[in-house]
Amino acid sequence: MSKYVIRFSYTPEAWADMIRNPSDRSAATRAVLEPVGGVLECFYYTLGEGDGFVVVDVPDSAAAAAAAIAVTSTGSFRSVTTQELIEPAQMVAVLGTAGQAVGVYPRPGS
Repeated sequence: MSKYVIRFSYTPEAWADMIRNPSDRSAATRAVLEPVGGVLECFYYTLGEGDGFVVVDVPDSAAAAAAAIAVTSTGSFRSVTTQELIEPAQMVAVLGTAGQAVGVYPRPGS
């Protein structure tokens, strides 16, 4: 399983609907993850640029994309962005691989 953070911002219409009928949206989030083999790790609302984010465990990037597309298709979101999370221990291997590639890509204009 891979972890992803999915950040979102609701449309004004979605906020108006939630004001009229308040509910805990984490149950709906869990429901959309089940068909793609995923699990909700956490769900938070935020103040500022975005409205909230979820951290999910899903089998792969296709499953993360499927869940994001499914919720986006409702028209309730102004934006949805999905990013894979890399744990510190995994980054050691990534940096090792990056070390093998250093110097191979020529700097633009050189």
